Amino acid sequence: MSPPCHTSALLLVFMALAVAGAEQSEERSCDVIGDESSESQMERALLKKLEPLSHMRFNVTVEKGKTENYVYHFRVCREVDSTSHDFGGLVQTDRQNGKTTVIGRINETQVFNGSDWIMLIYKGGDSYGRHCSGEKRRAVIMISCKRGVTASSFSIISEEREKEQECFYLFEMDSSVACPAENSHLSVGSILLITFVSLVAVYIIGGFLYQRLVVGAKGMEQIPHFAFWQDLGNLVADGCDFVCRSKPRNAPAAYRGVGDDQLGEESEERDDHLLPM
Repeated sequence: MSPPCHTSALLLVFMALAVAGAEQSEERSCDVIGDESSESQMERALLKKLEPLSHMRFNVTVEKGKTENYVYHFRVCREVDSTSHDFGGLVQTDRQNGKTTVIGRINETQVFNGSDWIMLIYKGGDSYGRHCSGEKRRAVIMISCKRGVTASSFSIISEEREKEQECFYLFEMDSSVACPAENSHLSVGSILLITFVSLVAVYIIGGFLYQRLVVGAKGMEQIPHFAFWQDLGNLVADGCDFVCRSKPRNAPAAYRGVGDDQLGEESEERDDHLLPM
């Protein structure tokens, strides 16, 4: 083989290995049951809400006497073992013989929610065998709201396998992703008041610095628009006088004091009849 052909072959091999590695490194995520076009906006929003938990792994050990000793491995919308390519989102491992059983697969996902909880269901697990008419296993994970906690308290509640159909494994865990968004406790009036006070503070501090550092003002002159604020009281008084006065300025007063000019001259003979003759 000529050197150019040898180099081209090596490049093709490297490219093929790179593509294969990229495909292996990309983990598959939850696929809601049904066609992609039938997925609701609510389901897409819930799956996106669960994304912060996708990088975490959860394990719980269950021991029932000497016959049952299992470890359950769980991931949120990711495969427990991405190398097996079995879509197993929740897997049971028998600690006695190492046998693994897929309880639910992420390519058959259902998701619901309430005010403070999210229910994630993995269907399509391995068949029960002699239980539940041999139907496929199903895992139900109840995620309850707990603020301040990314995820904790993963545990198994029960396994319902004595029925003829609709058997399931029930798990629960706490997470803040299931919590509703916290509403702001500030009213519109409070927000407007805070905004107004902030603007006034910026005006006073900024104007003070400008007058002192740029203009070079001293004392009271450092107050921004000092002349305006100095005359503000007079302006307000003039405005009140103009608006509230009910009579013209040149109208005579309603009450006038009694003066000598109103009494007139006293008669000199006013008391003459009282004098003795």
